[in-house]
Amino acid sequence: MTGTRSDANDAAGASTDAALPGFRPDQLAGFRIGVTSDRRSEDLIAAFERRSAEVLHAPAIRIAPADDDALVTHDTHAIILARPDVLLATTSYGIRRWFEAADAAGVGFELTSTLENTRILVRGPKARGAIRAAGLDDSGMSDEETTASLVDRVIAEGAEGLTVAVQMHGFTDEAQLDRLRAAGSTVLSVAPYRWLLPSDAAPVVKLIEAICAGSVDAVTFTSAPAVDALFAAADSVGRLEDVLDAFADTVVAAAVGHVTAAPLVAAGIAPLIPERYRMGALIRLVCEHLSERRVVRLESAHGLVELRGRLISIGGAQGTLAPTSLTLARTLLAARGGVVSRRDLTDALPDPLDDHAVDVAISRLRQALPVPALVATVIKRGYRIDV
Repeated sequence: MTGTRSDANDAAGASTDAALPGFRPDQLAGFRIGVTSDRRSEDLIAAFERRSAEVLHAPAIRIAPADDDALVTHDTHAIILARPDVLLATTSYGIRRWFEAADAAGVGFELTSTLENTRILVRGPKARGAIRAAGLDDSGMSDEETTASLVDRVIAEGAEGLTVAVQMHGFTDEAQLDRLRAAGSTVLSVAPYRWLLPSDAAPVVKLIEAICAGSVDAVTFTSAPAVDALFAAADSVGRLEDVLDAFADTVVAAAVGHVTAAPLVAAGIAPLIPERYRMGALIRLVCEHLSERRVVRLESAHGLVELRGRLISIGGAQGTLAPTSLTLARTLLAARGGVVSRRDLTDALPDPLDDHAVDVAISRLRQALPVPALVATVIKRGYRIDV
């Protein structure tokens, strides 16, 4: 419950951003972004692609209706009979799915009539919109747009003797239900949908390899279960430590809000988090961070060198770098003309190389550069950028 968020979405902002002041269709040229969301990920992907980013879509987890509508109907009947004092509405999709299932079971009218006399608290604005679309009104929103803060509010205002219904989502967080019970409430719940692992794990494994190789610049998360699922998948292929190291160094993790970010923070990663927990805000933050902080520039003897993701420009001439060449270029540019030894170069690569293999890798880097002479050899010492 508190460990999840549905895919936060600001569809209007995402679909019209081309008309916004400051929009640049080349803002993310050269950058590659991993998107882990499933439901309604199209807006997120399209927004990055409109800015010329390459997107690697790897849904780490997906939303599915509850396995058995009979169970949803049973729980709905129980809520109708109990006439709860409080309903905690946590997600827009969950509320819509719940009322659709109730209508299909022939109890939609009874559910609406019951909840007209129930105090409804919503987790966020999208859940509020779903409640209002059902013809109901809410009595307030959580302070932090989390289920835990909804529970905090109920307990602070006096939970003793209340019957509280909770619309759950994804994975059940029994800790929050237990808090209500411990405060003296009778708790009923309904789970209109659940989180599932993707049926095809190949895209997730591809994303994991890209993260480890440094060939993806940022990865976006719109639910905490997606973070957990990505980490579990990385662990299953023996790459979890490599993924964590990459997020701590070359790859930016971006989360739609603090709830989504919690598993990242727990793993020692400092993700980007927008002030407003909306997809539009996440898009803007990722775009600004990559274009303003992740572009490497260095004046050289061959003109201005600019490295934007995998795209390198030298005096205006452009080339695209493969993962190993990209890592070598980053390392050499970071030295800003200083000599980098073969050992330091191999230490920067995910797989160790001997001196000959490093020389071969440098040769391939030069072949990929629009100006091969940018990388100069320093006899018996290593390589440097020709500044």
